[in-house]
Amino acid sequence: MNLPKDFRYSEEHEWVQVQEDGNIRIGITDFAQSELGDIVFVELPEEGDTIESDEPFGSVESVKTVSELYAPISGKVLSVNEELEDSPEFVNESPYEKAWMVVVEPTEPSQVEELMTAEAYEKMVSED
Repeated sequence: MNLPKDFRYSEEHEWVQVQEDGNIRIGITDFAQSELGDIVFVELPEEGDTIESDEPFGSVESVKTVSELYAPISGKVLSVNEELEDSPEFVNESPYEKAWMVVVEPTEPSQVEELMTAEAYEKMVSED
């Protein structure tokens, strides 16, 4: 399982990466995409939308199921990865690089600290 050590992770299998400007990039983990199977459609919020921690902000559809995306933090959506509209397979091929989903300006940056480290996430996944 591929897990960048400097990212934080949610119980709902989203990752967050704090960028140099303090904004947060969000996507789903390698584990999540492998459990879902081949991704065929990604639905994301619009730029300017507000997302709330632990609330759905979009969905990912695979050949097997549709799965909600849950916001790991609250904030305002600054950018959306438009490439996923035409290339949802990026989620399977490159969950941490090409398949980031949104960049958010956090309303409470401290929420990042409440998320799991790579080690804690790996332990949670291995216990399931």
